[in-house]
Amino acid sequence: MASQDGPQLQQVDLTKLSLPQLTQLRQQLDQELSVFQESLQTLKIAQQKFQDSGDSLEKITPKAEGNPILVPLTGSMYVPGRIADANSVIVDVGTGYFVQKDIDGAKDYFRRKVNYVTEQMEKIQVLGLEKSKIRDAVMDVVEIKFQAQLQLQEAAAAAAAEKS
Repeated sequence: MASQDGPQLQQVDLTKLSLPQLTQLRQQLDQELSVFQESLQTLKIAQQKFQDSGDSLEKITPKAEGNPILVPLTGSMYVPGRIADANSVIVDVGTGYFVQKDIDGAKDYFRRKVNYVTEQMEKIQVLGLEKSKIRDAVMDVVEIKFQAQLQLQEAAAAAAAEKS
């Protein structure tokens, strides 16, 4: 069984760890799994936003020029406007930078972003699955050690009762 200790992968025999060490390892794995879940949720939101942005571009055709549109100023504030040029759009590429692209270029940009985010999600899912398997193995060893400790206590109690 393996445990990740810092950037180096290190083999650890779980059966040689004490119950407190196993409990600490389980808690660490629980925290890591929680971080993976939060990361997946964040990436899923980003993926959906990129997908929605790409889908919105399908509605912009040369016939749409001059049509009314709501322009976002912030995440919750929009102002009315009109489509001035239906052949190009301004794309937010992050950290306050915007790029003017033609419709096909913008569609390609959002498609690539969706693919990239999807790849990252798949990587995190694989890591999460590995951590989950390790956590399950730790829980199995904790259960075995707990049962062994319980049997020792019962045997000691039986021996003490026999002597009296």
